[in-house]
Amino acid sequence: MDEIKNVIELNNVTKDYGDFKLDAVNFNVPEGLVCGFIGQNGAGKTTTINLILDIIKRDAGEIRVFGKDIDKDSASLRENIGVVFDEMGFHEFMTGRDINIMMKNIFKNWEEDVFFDYLRRFSLPTKKKCGAFSRGMRMKLQIAVALSHHAKLLIMDEPTSGLDPIVRNEMIDIFREFVLEEDHTILLSSHITGDLEKLADEVVFIDGGKIVLSGNKDKILEKHGILKCKKEDLNRISDSLIVHWETGSFGAEVLVNDSHEASKLYPDMVMEPATLEQIMLHYAREVRK
Repeated sequence: MDEIKNVIELNNVTKDYGDFKLDAVNFNVPEGLVCGFIGQNGAGKTTTINLILDIIKRDAGEIRVFGKDIDKDSASLRENIGVVFDEMGFHEFMTGRDINIMMKNIFKNWEEDVFFDYLRRFSLPTKKKCGAFSRGMRMKLQIAVALSHHAKLLIMDEPTSGLDPIVRNEMIDIFREFVLEEDHTILLSSHITGDLEKLADEVVFIDGGKIVLSGNKDKILEKHGILKCKKEDLNRISDSLIVHWETGSFGAEVLVNDSHEASKLYPDMVMEPATLEQIMLHYAREVRK
């Protein structure tokens, strides 16, 4: 069996701003997969991505991309990385043609035919200033750029935030198409967990600058469950199974970390599947208790 290669590796990565600290972050992104980087706004997703891209410098720890130290090889590594940010990184007076000229001077592997093909596919005008583009058009423009220089890794920070469902689904289809090639990998930061349930193979949950959960998405969803019971039955549930619980007017809702075991132990209680959003929120609330 072939050894799994990690495209991104973070080992004890720390960045301290005083009022916020990314605290000894560890996770890997295997080659050929979509890794969903999940957390509420302010959890540390953008800081982590900026560290991976060497936009800001870490205080401690190690970051490797394609097996190379990001400090030593950031310029050459960028040739193989496509980046899509929440905010468009181009001057608003630039057109598609202007961006093509600029990118030809940045990326050695830039293919203008591929770029203009993507502009046509995405119905993006080549002569219109991108400052007049809608949010969805701006995201598509960034994706067209990211996919036009043979990038093997896409790193995206909230690319579907603020988009209508039709455009979001269109973006997801594009990302799926990208990872059909085995050596293509995506790190997708988002707080829209529904998109990641459709797309991600792996998920990493971050909250308050710390990784609280990571692993295979399907296994995490299978493992966790929402146990519903009466308030007075909460003390019957083993502490080892409870991630977090909340009570309401109709009883208690408990996120458990082993839904199969909990179902066997408490057959009189209702077990429901947990969504990524429910898992994220319960873990975040437990961390902040």
